[in-house]
Amino acid sequence: MGKILIIGAGGVGNVVVKKCAQVPQVFTDICLASRTLDKCKKIQQEVRQAYTIKIKIAQVDADKVNDVVKVITAFKPDILVNVALPYQDLAIMEACLKTGVHYLDTANYEPPDVARFEYRRQWAYQDAFKKRGIMAVLGCGFDPGVTNIFCAYAQKHLYDAIKTIDILDANAGTHGHPFATNFNPEINIREVTQTVRHWKKGAWINTPAVLEPTSVHFTFNYPVAGPRESYLLYHEELESLVKHIKGLERIRFWMTFSENYLTHLRVLHNVGMTRIDKVDYQGGEIVPLKFLRALLPDPGTLGANYTGKTVIGCVFDGVKKNKRKQVYIYNVCDHAACYKEVQSQAVSYTTGVPAMIGAMMVLKGIWRGKGVFNVEQLNPDAFMEALGVHGLPWKQTKFMGRLPR
Repeated sequence: MGKILIIGAGGVGNVVVKKCAQVPQVFTDICLASRTLDKCKKIQQEVRQAYTIKIKIAQVDADKVNDVVKVITAFKPDILVNVALPYQDLAIMEACLKTGVHYLDTANYEPPDVARFEYRRQWAYQDAFKKRGIMAVLGCGFDPGVTNIFCAYAQKHLYDAIKTIDILDANAGTHGHPFATNFNPEINIREVTQTVRHWKKGAWINTPAVLEPTSVHFTFNYPVAGPRESYLLYHEELESLVKHIKGLERIRFWMTFSENYLTHLRVLHNVGMTRIDKVDYQGGEIVPLKFLRALLPDPGTLGANYTGKTVIGCVFDGVKKNKRKQVYIYNVCDHAACYKEVQSQAVSYTTGVPAMIGAMMVLKGIWRGKGVFNVEQLNPDAFMEALGVHGLPWKQTKFMGRLPR
């Protein structure tokens, strides 16, 4: 049905490739490209052994538009899935514009020199993609991604008006390392050291960063995982959901962090290892956070010893037929099961599977459009059905718990 080019051979790229290989009737040709060709070769070999499918591989510097254009021109994909670094989103989008190829990513653009993620720079491509007659699908991982789809589904089927949304993300797993991040350390640490924001009655409210003693947190009783301390955090899907969920009065994002994780990160932050500016070192310059990334375990290697589960979902509070209605839609994903299937931990799995499903929606013509779209703007029904088929079944229950006011 279509050819897919995947850029990025980290933990998520590994999942996307292998899940595409499981659906050969949709993904007739697969190419994986990365700056590090050896990573591509390893995944290529594993795909051949597991699925008897030969994928193509290529080397690319995704910071350079012309490099990406060359790979696209050689492979001629119908869609490009970007699971490289968020710093590279704009270069890859430019390459898709030059070549007329549909684009999909899992995380919004971040400028390398500022710890701030926002959709503004990608939304600015709306007219260019529309004029080119191609589609850009933004944030098609889990959060953002599936959580946005849950919101679109709730708006379409469950509510006349949604008043509040609380997105809750718990990783109740253990990887056996004293300290490690579950996805790219640079992106993860930049995220949790930022000032927190949430939306309330038409305005953004700032609260202290997760590492601060005055950060906002509470204990939430997650399905399967049980009670976990959950911290208010700014996450990119909030920015698009406040635009596309009608009548929304408040939206917040919560994520669990262990005290061990926070203690390590506070120390690293206090001694300057989370800095993203250049510092002088022995006659040269280094960025401390990039150096720290080189020291920490590669998130793609954590899966072998990972146990436990992730629990990610949305709690909705709103009105249906003039009656208050509270609903919780969530997914539970098992780290060990993910490793058994595609040699991945659950955090990469829950990001990679939705990226594959999103690409499938575009190739099948279920998601159609010209321009730039966040996933909640698209029909959620077929995507929700595909989640269960491809390894991320979801549950919908009446919410009986309590959330902070």
